[in-house]
Amino acid sequence: MKDPDSKTKIRRHSQADIVGAALSLLDDQGLPNLSMRAIADSIGVQVSALYWHFPNKQTLLARVSERLLGNSTIDSDADGDIESIAVDFHERLLAYRDAAELVSSSLALGLITLPARPLIHDAAVRAGLDDRGATIAADTIVHFVIGFTFHEQQRMNADSAGVVIHEAATMTVADIGAEADDFRSGLRLITAGIHATVKFL
Repeated sequence: MKDPDSKTKIRRHSQADIVGAALSLLDDQGLPNLSMRAIADSIGVQVSALYWHFPNKQTLLARVSERLLGNSTIDSDADGDIESIAVDFHERLLAYRDAAELVSSSLALGLITLPARPLIHDAAVRAGLDDRGATIAADTIVHFVIGFTFHEQQRMNADSAGVVIHEAATMTVADIGAEADDFRSGLRLITAGIHATVKFL
């Protein structure tokens, strides 16, 4: 009779393992290739094993969105000005390929909350806006950051794939290096509007 302890133990993958594998695959191959089959193959399990932990693909991708966003390192009491929170959010999205598109999809389906949003809301209140105004400001900045980063990453993907950007595009691939300045300029325009609004309250 064989000793049960001598049997080869099958490693059971946790939700965290699966999310980590999906995040690595996202960064390596992009969102279009992030299928349940590809995720399962990357950790050596059957697709059915993923559904043991997640009811559907959208839920799994929402957890991936949460993982890449993490918790903001911004101290909402000490350093929580609107611009620094938005910049932190932008950098987290830029850290992973196609992250803006993934987060946008998860957000649109109501499957995630953005750590940056309440921080921006509270910073806007501290700047002098009432709750409704702060809500509008937070939503505006969140959509600006996601939209800007989405186009930024789309152009990066096009450039890496050797796709020729049409001359009618607002910005060419050659301009990508200047986008950090454009992002901050756009963000400052929004925050200037917030401060101007406060003056007339």
